[in-house]
Amino acid sequence: MENVLEKIVKSKKTEELNKLNAVKIVNSLFGDLMERERDVLVRRFGLNGNESETLEKIGGLHNLTRERVRQIEAGSIKKLKKLENLETYLADIKKVVSELLSVHGGLMEQEFLLDILALFCIDAKSSDNERELYKKNFDFIISKLLEDHVEKTDKSDKFNPFYSIKDQAVSHLEEIVGELTGKINKIKQTVDIEELLAMIKGLDSYTKHQNKLNSGPDSDITSIFKSEVFPELGEIINTNKPLYSLIQAAKNIDRNKFGNWGLSDWPEINPKKISDKIYLVLKNNGEPMHFTEIADKINEVGFDHKKANSGTCHNELILDDRYVLTDRGMYGLKEWNK
Repeated sequence: MENVLEKIVKSKKTEELNKLNAVKIVNSLFGDLMERERDVLVRRFGLNGNESETLEKIGGLHNLTRERVRQIEAGSIKKLKKLENLETYLADIKKVVSELLSVHGGLMEQEFLLDILALFCIDAKSSDNERELYKKNFDFIISKLLEDHVEKTDKSDKFNPFYSIKDQAVSHLEEIVGELTGKINKIKQTVDIEELLAMIKGLDSYTKHQNKLNSGPDSDITSIFKSEVFPELGEIINTNKPLYSLIQAAKNIDRNKFGNWGLSDWPEINPKKISDKIYLVLKNNGEPMHFTEIADKINEVGFDHKKANSGTCHNELILDDRYVLTDRGMYGLKEWNK
């Protein structure tokens, strides 16, 4: 297969990128649909950038039953698949998606693949809403119009929703993730990306299946990974694409706000309580902080939608024995004194 990824990344020519513009492609294809058919698909798949709507809601807008809306949805997609110019419109997207999956080991977490595709079309500094618009249009094209070539899996014991090459086994990837999860659970501490990649390369399952992870010539798309959309070092991701893709997809493995990896249910990875957020902020800072600074940092990092206030932080610092008073209003980690 022609290596199209590097060509697109290096050229940045409008005519090349237009062939990947999912929004324009979908709009062009929808020109062959009836107005009601277009509206049903746009609403069902959020192709206007909004949240996808239920059959019931769309039915209410068009005075139709849920079943009738479902029939219109299925019939409209079937009509699109029969368009004579469909292959021409989708040729470049099909090549790019196939090559991305190939160089990433055959499987990519849904959001990971869609983020990469969106960055081919828009600037990394574009708004979240604009990026979401492109991602939803790419998702529609891949999952509904390229399903003969790419498989989308929404439910899996080992992985978050992902795309994979059609009819290609992923059992070897499940085996690697299973062993890696056990290894992380055994050491019971977070690791950075380089330590995590080294850990994978030391697994028996990795040695056993290493040859299956690299299928075909690689592509240098470091510039895409250097985008602020991807928080890790671009060079590290690019040179370890199959392994990075694997940990991105792994359901029970996650990255915290400070770049450390561990099990998803660890408080140090996804903190829910204010005391755990305080711990992460102090650990990352490496030295004592004033309780008001800690509250400000929690809000700046944005662990979730909950706002921290200095009074609550102060109370937690006093009550939780993980923290020690080092000066007036200043607190550090008790473990630093060991």
